[in-house]
Amino acid sequence: MDKAQQFVGEWAVVLGGSSGFGFAALQKLASHGMNIAVLYRETAITEKPLKENLAKIATENAVTILPFNINALEPGGRDLFLKQFTQVAVHKHCVKLLLHSIARGNLKPLAASAADTENTNVLSTDDIQATSYAMSNSLLDWTRLLLNAGLFNADARIIGLTSDGAHKYWESYAAVSIAKASLESLTKYMAVEFSRFGLKTNLVQAGVTETASLKRIPGSDKLITLASENNPMGRITRPTDVANVIYMLCTDEAFWINGSLIHVDGGEHCL
Repeated sequence: MDKAQQFVGEWAVVLGGSSGFGFAALQKLASHGMNIAVLYRETAITEKPLKENLAKIATENAVTILPFNINALEPGGRDLFLKQFTQVAVHKHCVKLLLHSIARGNLKPLAASAADTENTNVLSTDDIQATSYAMSNSLLDWTRLLLNAGLFNADARIIGLTSDGAHKYWESYAAVSIAKASLESLTKYMAVEFSRFGLKTNLVQAGVTETASLKRIPGSDKLITLASENNPMGRITRPTDVANVIYMLCTDEAFWINGSLIHVDGGEHCL
């Protein structure tokens, strides 16, 4: 089969696709004929070049790419998406992939520094709850939304993204680490309980990758340096490495992969 025709007529819903892993994945999937509904939050200034890039990708690959600059974490945002998406994707059971790539979390320490005598920059319970919903529990709401609307096809895939920070200490990463650990647990239960609908739920754990999200983490330069020096393959992970595996998980050959955490890091996790 011509790779450009592999997923013709099928859709990916990408939550958080304006940059990083989400954007790389939509590029890869579009090159194989998959239509894309991409959700993000951008200002008018940053959205203009993004929409231009999305239009170019759509034209080059003869696919449809629908951009949604909406809040994917609010019920109103999900309802708006569903209303607008179903006006274009008029056929039921057309969604092949739901990709959760939302990177929205609070990066604060658990304890105040000596200089922060009023504890103004300390992680709160609300911070943890907001981060956990954005980077974990929202995947469940989106899965139920598409399932109840009859949009998933009979062999659909759900993919989330986790990181080594769920298992190791990274500075000011506690809220995100809690969210990622929760996502790993949630994925196991979704893999079992949604399997009767034909859904396969998996997680991808990328190695240290120089993305905008990583750069917001305090000490990220050190993480990049260590990964560059120690990765068995001699370089850090790239967004395209992760996009290639997300594509692979959508193929017919990946039908029997369900409930797995797949390391995409060149062996970084082995050290």
